[in-house]
Amino acid sequence: MSKRNSQHHGEPSSTMYVISVAAELSGMHAQTLRTYDRMGLVSPMRTQGGGRRYSDRDISMLRKIQALSQDEGVNLAGIKAIIELTDQVDALEAERDALVEEVAQLRAEKVRQQQRDQRARGGELVHVPRSTSVVMWKPRRGRREQ
Repeated sequence: MSKRNSQHHGEPSSTMYVISVAAELSGMHAQTLRTYDRMGLVSPMRTQGGGRRYSDRDISMLRKIQALSQDEGVNLAGIKAIIELTDQVDALEAERDALVEEVAQLRAEKVRQQQRDQRARGGELVHVPRSTSVVMWKPRRGRREQ
């Protein structure tokens, strides 16, 4: 089998279905699956001979497409936009998660470096809270030093 040509899915599942079985499992006609493949709504794996092989994820996506189309009344162009936007959100969330992890690692490294620096100076790092109090000073008038 060749690699997946889809950006909608990760690793293929272990169970793969020929188009007739995928059509039956998704409740659609095989020609509808071919149309969705051409439109890029779903991208099944291909055999060396070019035959489509649908994964469990593909079947799940076909069912979602059918629900959006039949239950929600979304047209195919709208469904394609929804899929693309969902993919973008997923990618951005993964990028955010990676950045959050990187920031946490950098902060931890900064603390470790501060501790190393403090030990090198021979002292211990002690956190001293800052005071937010305000001291008012008012000089006394009329009194002179003698």
